[in-house]
Amino acid sequence: QARLMESGGGSVQTGGSLRLSCAASEFTWGQYAIGWFRQAPGKEREGVACFSTDDQYTRYADSVKGRFTISKDLAKNTWYLQMNNLKPEDTAVYYCAADLSMYYCSQYAFTDDYDYWGQGTQVTVSS
Repeated sequence: QARLMESGGGSVQTGGSLRLSCAASEFTWGQYAIGWFRQAPGKEREGVACFSTDDQYTRYADSVKGRFTISKDLAKNTWYLQMNNLKPEDTAVYYCAADLSMYYCSQYAFTDDYDYWGQGTQVTVSS
């Protein structure tokens, strides 16, 4: 069964960096998009970035533009979220999710309609 698993979370100080990984297993679809989301305590889940396998779509939320970079290594079926210049407001559980149609990514629609979700990884940024 298709599955996503995040890793790479941790605790850093303001201005620090982390790289999250999202390993996709049993993904037989040729084209899809991966989105990164986050949810802070007491807040709704929000979209951070998404990236399609064919490089056609790359989207970033305004709050992370210039600081976060999404990338992929399809040979490893792994997607990455490089996070630089981290701020305390970036503290959240980060999730990756698959958009099999690539529709939501293309439309900047960071919704719960993504098809597969990972279990999340905690990122904590201290001031």
